[in-house]
Amino acid sequence: MSRTRNRFAAAIAVGASAALVLTMGPGAAAKPKDSLPQDLAKAVSAAKINRHLIAFQRIADSSGGNRAASTEGYNRSAEYIARKLERKGFDVTRQEFPFVYDETLAESLTSGGNDYDVIRMSYSPSTQEGGVTAPLAEVPVDDTPGCEASDYDGVDVDGKIALIKRGACTFFDKQKFAGEAGAVGAVIYNHSPGPVNGTLGSPGQIPTAGLPQEQGEELVSMAGQDATFNIQGITEDRTTYNVIAETTTGRTDNVVMAGAHLDSVAAGPGINDNGSGSGALLQTALALGGDPDVENAVRFAWWGAEELGLVGSEYYVEQLSFEQQLDIALYLNFDMIASPNAGYFVYDGDDSDGVGAGPGPYGSAAIEEQFASYIEDNGTPTEGTDFTGRSDYGPFIEVGIPAGGLFTGAEVLKTEAQAEKWGGDAGVAYDECYHQECDNLGNVNYDALDVNADAMAATIGTYALSTEDVNNVEPGMMKSKKMIAQQRSGERVHISHTHTNQHGHDTDHDACNRDSR
Repeated sequence: MSRTRNRFAAAIAVGASAALVLTMGPGAAAKPKDSLPQDLAKAVSAAKINRHLIAFQRIADSSGGNRAASTEGYNRSAEYIARKLERKGFDVTRQEFPFVYDETLAESLTSGGNDYDVIRMSYSPSTQEGGVTAPLAEVPVDDTPGCEASDYDGVDVDGKIALIKRGACTFFDKQKFAGEAGAVGAVIYNHSPGPVNGTLGSPGQIPTAGLPQEQGEELVSMAGQDATFNIQGITEDRTTYNVIAETTTGRTDNVVMAGAHLDSVAAGPGINDNGSGSGALLQTALALGGDPDVENAVRFAWWGAEELGLVGSEYYVEQLSFEQQLDIALYLNFDMIASPNAGYFVYDGDDSDGVGAGPGPYGSAAIEEQFASYIEDNGTPTEGTDFTGRSDYGPFIEVGIPAGGLFTGAEVLKTEAQAEKWGGDAGVAYDECYHQECDNLGNVNYDALDVNADAMAATIGTYALSTEDVNNVEPGMMKSKKMIAQQRSGERVHISHTHTNQHGHDTDHDACNRDSR
């Protein structure tokens, strides 16, 4: 992808003669207003962010080992953030919402004396206690394996455990059709190397789990043999909340919004996923302060129940009227930015990579350019990552709001070319502790955290001064909401999104939240 290397030039053209006070803390000297991006980047260091990561770790350790939505660990994490923001003068809202809580208690599959690495799908029903023993049955592989009822014509899965290849439709649909054909369980094996860490999106019909490609293909070769499949979980209605904090200064009809999910999975403390994004976002907000000298108001969000399907961010967007949506100039997302074997990925807003989903709404390409230019100009090459909406920016791009963000990778394996470019280990996951107990304070790449936090802070600061390169709104100019509405309604959003509080996309790129396909 060609990059123009203009860094902040277009976005902060607010007048060379402007010399205004930047509210970066007590005793701040008068500085040019357009120094905000650089000043924020300097103020947001990995060392300062690490203090928040320590807090999240200690909260998890003293709250049952995790920070999952609605748990004591989550609530304490949310209040840790909210109180700091209130003391900094932000307008803070705790937005409560209902969701279906899900937690895995047991997951195993054994056959022929061997154990297989199944991962229970979120919202999977449980087997009977101790598991179910039944023959394995292969579902034939075609372009849409297990995605239609007709895939089971002439295939006997009645009373058996169906082995289904991943791809082409949601995991929910795969288990649904298997269940309708009489299967007592569904094991969905990957179509590429690596595990399948997925969600059904809503309560399913039969016990369902994901399995790595190699193990799935091995089990297919054993079709007809008995296996014992044990899946146990909790699914129940609960409530939790998002933390939303907005500056008291800046235009409220052209708001710059940035978010990160705060919840972990139930398996562990979630320090990379997503303490890293949450901690860096918090430090950026604290450095900016609640009443900075900015053109546009900045709204920060820490989302709840992302790990169960973007529930908090979907609820937030659903509550906005169309006029309120128009007040949001753009949304920036930060989900896993310190993976131990890090890649340096920028959401591919213009679809220049031509992989998976199409481009994001108009303005997303400019956001990608802003992030990539900043990181590359500071010595780190970047790659695009498919703009699928599998994290909390998904609900925003569905309604036409431009979006972008940063990501250092999850369970997918780093390639030889990437290891040569970025260092680290080829053939190893970006984060081997993804969604596991070991995602703790020892699971953080502080170099990656520093690179990404600088880019986060500088980009938020840039857009706080001007979003002109994203939506043509010049600093100080009141642009007609009708003009923005006409532009957005004319944009075709290239993303299919299953409205079950989940992200229904079939993709090979790794993301923090669980796959639904």
